[in-house]
Amino acid sequence: MTPALLDTHALLWWVDDSKRLSSAQRRTVRRASEAGQLWVSEITFWEVASLVERGRIRLGLDIDEWLDRAAAEPLVRRCGISPAIAKELASLAITRDWDPADRILVATARVLRATLVTNDTRITEAALVATV
Repeated sequence: MTPALLDTHALLWWVDDSKRLSSAQRRTVRRASEAGQLWVSEITFWEVASLVERGRIRLGLDIDEWLDRAAAEPLVRRCGISPAIAKELASLAITRDWDPADRILVATARVLRATLVTNDTRITEAALVATV
């Protein structure tokens, strides 16, 4: 089973059971979760909290409860920024002008050899990592 890593919007949609996830994305997330290979980067939790703080998104739950649900093991596995991910990030000079969270997600997916669940065209068009 190929691991899957959720981009921030994909995590938001997955937790909220949104129809915005494609059928291929839903299938990937379900299979990865069942195999214990669904990953969420800790930078994603920071990004969600930042979006809430700035009023860019509203969650259906209190932020504490939402984050607890989004990080619930065994459904997901959390991944911090390891030395291997930092090293990979440094090797991705092509992404230097990108949003820092996106750069970290791409580096994380590469280190985990995971498919990145994303609708971000900048990431998909760069073809630096497998996406769905």
